[in-house]
Amino acid sequence: MLTAERHRLILELLAEKKVVKLQELVEATASSESTIRRDLNQLEKEKKLRRVHGGAAVLHQKREELSILEKSEKYIQEKRMIAQYAAGFVEAGDCIYLDAGTTTLELIPHLNDKDLIVVTNGITHLEALLEENIPTYLLGGLIKKKTKALIGRGALHSLENYSFDKCFIGVNGIHLEYGYTTPDPEEAMVKSMAIKLSRQAYVLADHSKINESTFAKIADLPAATIITDELDEELLEQYEAKTEVKVVTK
Repeated sequence: MLTAERHRLILELLAEKKVVKLQELVEATASSESTIRRDLNQLEKEKKLRRVHGGAAVLHQKREELSILEKSEKYIQEKRMIAQYAAGFVEAGDCIYLDAGTTTLELIPHLNDKDLIVVTNGITHLEALLEENIPTYLLGGLIKKKTKALIGRGALHSLENYSFDKCFIGVNGIHLEYGYTTPDPEEAMVKSMAIKLSRQAYVLADHSKINESTFAKIADLPAATIITDELDEELLEQYEAKTEVKVVTK
């Protein structure tokens, strides 16, 4: 099969299924794994798809963003695994920033014996933090309906009053070239400032965020340690050349 024909077939399968495994593409094109890997690399360079663990996925619109309810229903076990691992970096006496998001929310049950102070912009985090008796400061600002995050000038002014031992940030995209991104520029500014105010920064992201980029940049890859649940060998080497990566497995 000619290269152009393979590329056409790969893109047709992606349009139909949204995510396609490497082995499916090997069988559909009657090609070797090495050939399909080269095809995927080329199509990714042409911005026609994104590589994911074990295959490829369609690209999303740069400003596309799910609601907090929609996000909470996706990759639940992966998020819990990532959060539990991330909690191991928290030490007794730390002052931490806990970003709004469904993965950072899963961190809270693992923090109740740490003697912490938490600052957050996540409205959905409050009940869980209070249940765990964790002293909590809430940022001011505009409440964003879709993510229940406090953003805008008020949130930035509130953040300026603090500095942190560690921060735990949620993102919509992690990309070798574009770094950490999120669809909303105002939310990106809050995340960016929290990273700058922290001695150590951790980005918590399930595998669906890898090799994805959205509208607004938060920071370059070296600004934080990535904690994720899946990353194939080739991508892991590329990301580790730019920052520390922790891959949590079952």
